[in-house]
Amino acid sequence: MEQALLLNASYEPLKVVDWQKAITLWCQGKVEVIAVHDREIRSPTISFRLPSVIRLLRFVRIRRRFDYVPFSRANIYARDHHTCQYCSESVPAPELTFDHVVPVAQGGRKDWENIVTCCVSCNRKKGGRTPGEAGMRLLRAPRRPAHAPAIRITIGLRNAPESWRDYLYWKAELDET
Repeated sequence: MEQALLLNASYEPLKVVDWQKAITLWCQGKVEVIAVHDREIRSPTISFRLPSVIRLLRFVRIRRRFDYVPFSRANIYARDHHTCQYCSESVPAPELTFDHVVPVAQGGRKDWENIVTCCVSCNRKKGGRTPGEAGMRLLRAPRRPAHAPAIRITIGLRNAPESWRDYLYWKAELDET
Protein backbone atom coordinates (compact mmCIF):
# COMPACT_ATOMS: atom_id res chain seq x y z
CA MET A 1 0.00 0.00 0.00
CA GLU A 2 0.97 3.62 -0.43
CA GLN A 3 2.75 5.60 2.27
CA ALA A 4 2.96 9.31 2.99
CA LEU A 5 5.90 11.50 3.94
CA LEU A 6 5.02 13.47 7.09
CA LEU A 7 6.54 16.95 7.25
CA ASN A 8 6.71 19.31 10.20
CA ALA A 9 5.04 22.73 9.81
CA SER A 10 8.51 23.97 8.77
CA TYR A 11 8.59 21.39 5.92
CA GLU A 12 11.24 19.34 7.73
CA PRO A 13 10.72 15.60 7.05
CA LEU A 14 9.70 13.78 10.25
CA LYS A 15 8.82 10.24 9.20
CA VAL A 16 6.93 8.02 6.81
CA VAL A 17 3.39 6.99 7.79
CA ASP A 18 0.95 4.56 6.20
CA TRP A 19 -1.92 5.93 4.15
CA GLN A 20 -4.51 5.17 6.85
CA LYS A 21 -2.62 7.32 9.39
CA ALA A 22 -2.26 10.09 6.81
CA ILE A 23 -6.01 10.11 6.19
CA THR A 24 -6.76 10.01 9.93
CA LEU A 25 -4.51 13.04 10.55
CA TRP A 26 -6.16 14.87 7.64
CA CYS A 27 -9.69 14.09 8.89
CA GLN A 28 -8.68 15.36 12.37
CA GLY A 29 -7.57 18.64 10.81
CA LYS A 30 -3.96 18.20 11.94
CA VAL A 31 -2.33 18.15 8.50
CA GLU A 32 -2.69 19.56 5.04
CA VAL A 33 -2.16 17.42 1.96
CA ILE A 34 0.74 18.73 -0.13
CA ALA A 35 0.92 15.99 -2.78
CA VAL A 36 -1.12 12.91 -3.69
CA HIS A 37 -0.51 9.48 -5.22
CA ASP A 38 -2.29 8.37 -8.40
CA ARG A 39 -4.30 5.81 -6.43
CA GLU A 40 -7.83 6.72 -5.41
CA ILE A 41 -9.90 5.60 -2.42
CA ARG A 42 -13.68 5.44 -2.78
CA SER A 43 -16.57 5.04 -0.41
CA PRO A 44 -20.30 5.31 -1.16
CA THR A 45 -20.24 9.04 -0.37
CA ILE A 46 -16.69 10.29 -1.00
CA SER A 47 -13.74 9.69 -3.27
CA PHE A 48 -10.21 11.09 -2.97
CA ARG A 49 -6.63 10.35 -3.94
CA LEU A 50 -4.23 8.92 -1.36
CA PRO A 51 -1.92 11.49 0.25
CA SER A 52 1.75 11.26 -0.72
CA VAL A 53 3.14 14.23 1.25
CA ILE A 54 1.39 15.73 4.27
CA ARG A 55 2.42 18.69 6.45
CA LEU A 56 1.53 19.30 10.08
CA LEU A 57 -0.38 22.53 10.59
CA ARG A 58 1.31 23.15 13.95
CA PHE A 59 5.06 23.00 14.51
CA VAL A 60 6.20 20.05 16.63
CA ARG A 61 9.47 20.49 18.50
CA ILE A 62 11.55 17.34 18.20
CA ARG A 63 14.09 16.79 20.95
CA ARG A 64 16.78 14.64 19.50
CA ARG A 65 19.04 12.86 21.93
CA PHE A 66 22.31 12.37 20.15
CA ASP A 67 23.70 10.37 23.06
CA TYR A 68 20.87 7.80 23.00
CA VAL A 69 21.65 4.50 21.30
CA PRO A 70 18.70 2.10 20.96
CA PHE A 71 19.29 -1.36 22.42
CA SER A 72 19.28 -3.72 19.44
CA ARG A 73 21.17 -6.67 18.04
CA ALA A 74 22.74 -4.52 15.29
CA ASN A 75 23.92 -1.92 17.81
CA ILE A 76 25.41 -4.60 20.08
CA TYR A 77 27.36 -5.95 17.08
CA ALA A 78 28.50 -2.42 16.18
CA ARG A 79 29.57 -1.68 19.77
CA ASP A 80 31.66 -4.87 19.83
CA HIS A 81 33.02 -4.32 16.28
CA HIS A 82 31.54 -7.64 15.04
CA THR A 83 34.09 -9.45 17.17
CA CYS A 84 33.46 -12.38 19.52
CA GLN A 85 34.11 -11.03 23.02
CA TYR A 86 35.51 -14.39 24.16
CA CYS A 87 37.86 -15.58 21.38
CA SER A 88 38.39 -12.19 19.62
CA GLU A 89 37.51 -13.65 16.22
CA SER A 90 35.99 -11.16 13.76
CA VAL A 91 32.82 -12.74 12.39
CA PRO A 92 30.34 -11.62 9.68
CA ALA A 93 26.99 -10.45 11.12
CA PRO A 94 24.93 -13.42 9.82
CA GLU A 95 27.24 -15.81 11.70
CA LEU A 96 27.23 -13.81 14.97
CA THR A 97 25.04 -14.31 17.98
CA PHE A 98 24.86 -12.54 21.30
CA ASP A 99 25.45 -13.92 24.77
CA HIS A 100 24.12 -13.04 28.21
CA VAL A 101 27.23 -12.69 30.39
CA VAL A 102 25.15 -13.59 33.44
CA PRO A 103 22.58 -16.10 32.11
CA VAL A 104 18.89 -15.21 32.40
CA ALA A 105 18.41 -18.36 34.53
CA GLN A 106 20.82 -16.83 37.07
CA GLY A 107 19.10 -13.43 37.08
CA GLY A 108 20.92 -11.83 34.16
CA ARG A 109 19.12 -8.97 32.44
CA LYS A 110 18.71 -8.15 28.77
CA ASP A 111 20.57 -4.83 28.70
CA TRP A 112 23.76 -3.15 27.49
CA GLU A 113 25.74 -4.23 30.56
CA ASN A 114 24.94 -7.96 30.24
CA ILE A 115 24.93 -8.73 26.50
CA VAL A 116 28.02 -9.23 24.32
CA THR A 117 28.72 -10.28 20.75
CA CYS A 118 29.70 -13.93 20.52
CA CYS A 119 30.53 -16.53 17.88
CA VAL A 120 28.41 -19.68 17.80
CA SER A 121 31.18 -22.00 19.03
CA CYS A 122 31.99 -19.83 22.07
CA ASN A 123 28.29 -19.45 22.82
CA ARG A 124 27.89 -23.24 22.82
CA LYS A 125 31.02 -23.70 24.94
CA LYS A 126 29.83 -21.19 27.55
CA GLY A 127 26.28 -22.54 27.61
CA GLY A 128 24.11 -21.43 30.54
CA ARG A 129 27.07 -20.52 32.75
CA THR A 130 28.90 -17.35 33.64
CA PRO A 131 32.26 -16.80 31.93
CA GLY A 132 34.04 -17.67 35.20
CA GLU A 133 32.12 -20.95 35.55
CA ALA A 134 32.97 -21.83 31.92
CA GLY A 135 36.66 -20.92 32.30
CA MET A 136 36.33 -18.11 29.74
CA ARG A 137 37.34 -14.44 29.86
CA LEU A 138 35.72 -11.40 28.24
CA LEU A 139 37.86 -9.14 26.06
CA ARG A 140 36.16 -6.14 27.68
CA ALA A 141 33.23 -5.60 30.01
CA PRO A 142 30.00 -4.73 28.21
CA ARG A 143 28.66 -1.22 28.72
CA ARG A 144 26.19 1.24 27.25
CA PRO A 145 27.74 3.15 24.30
CA ALA A 146 28.30 6.86 24.90
CA HIS A 147 27.24 7.70 21.34
CA ALA A 148 25.78 6.03 18.28
CA PRO A 149 28.26 4.46 15.90
CA ALA A 150 28.33 5.97 12.43
CA ILE A 151 25.40 4.47 10.57
CA ARG A 152 24.96 4.71 6.85
CA ILE A 153 21.37 4.93 5.71
CA THR A 154 20.53 4.22 2.11
CA ILE A 155 17.25 5.26 0.58
CA GLY A 156 16.15 3.50 -2.58
CA LEU A 157 15.66 6.47 -4.87
CA ARG A 158 13.96 4.36 -7.50
CA ASN A 159 11.32 3.31 -4.95
CA ALA A 160 10.76 6.70 -3.28
CA PRO A 161 7.82 8.57 -4.83
CA GLU A 162 8.80 11.49 -7.03
CA SER A 163 6.66 13.79 -4.87
CA TRP A 164 8.95 13.18 -1.84
CA ARG A 165 12.19 14.25 -3.47
CA ASP A 166 11.69 17.98 -3.04
CA TYR A 167 11.34 17.54 0.74
CA LEU A 168 14.26 15.20 1.43
CA TYR A 169 17.69 16.69 1.97
CA TRP A 170 20.44 15.24 -0.19
CA LYS A 171 24.14 15.74 0.39
CA ALA A 172 25.16 14.24 -2.92
CA GLU A 173 24.04 14.60 -6.47
CA LEU A 174 21.24 12.19 -7.35
CA ASP A 175 22.17 9.45 -9.78
CA GLU A 176 19.11 8.57 -11.85
CA THR A 177 20.73 5.66 -13.69
